[in-house]
Amino acid sequence: MENKCKKNILLIGFMGVGKTTIGKLLAQKLNRKFIDIDEEIEREFDMPVSQIFKNIGEKAFREREKELIASLTEKQLKIISVGGGAFLQQEIRQLCLASSIVIFLDLSFEGWKDRIDLIIVSRPVLHGKSIEEMEKLFYNRQEIYANHHLKIASDNKDAEEIADEIVRKLIVDVDILCY
Repeated sequence: MENKCKKNILLIGFMGVGKTTIGKLLAQKLNRKFIDIDEEIEREFDMPVSQIFKNIGEKAFREREKELIASLTEKQLKIISVGGGAFLQQEIRQLCLASSIVIFLDLSFEGWKDRIDLIIVSRPVLHGKSIEEMEKLFYNRQEIYANHHLKIASDNKDAEEIADEIVRKLIVDVDILCY
């Protein structure tokens, strides 16, 4: 019988929703190791994602992203933050849903717009896009993020509140995780 207590917890959501910040808090609260896929790839290539996209290409980045996620989902007891675009790949989506507890951090477009200035420089997918194009991208990705085990609304909440809510829901819903 599968032991859900040891499953990885994987955070998904649009870029800038707070996956890394919330993931680090969640890892502390659940005494697990936190891994941010983008940060791991940046370390390997010794450059930020925006430079990887520019110098090596998005395709190379996506291939490494898929390899890393596949490797990490074979392990246990991790909190993993995947980049906003990783879940677009069907193979990654299926692998994550089968092997991990996938939590969708949901933020409204209005809430997300308030964060644009904080994230635009580090998100190459947004470079050169109008607000209308960003909105279209945001809503297109919502359909992909609909594939999850648990959805957490994050509007008007700080990272600590969101992490606490996740822990509460994981503990209460023994079908998701046991403690």
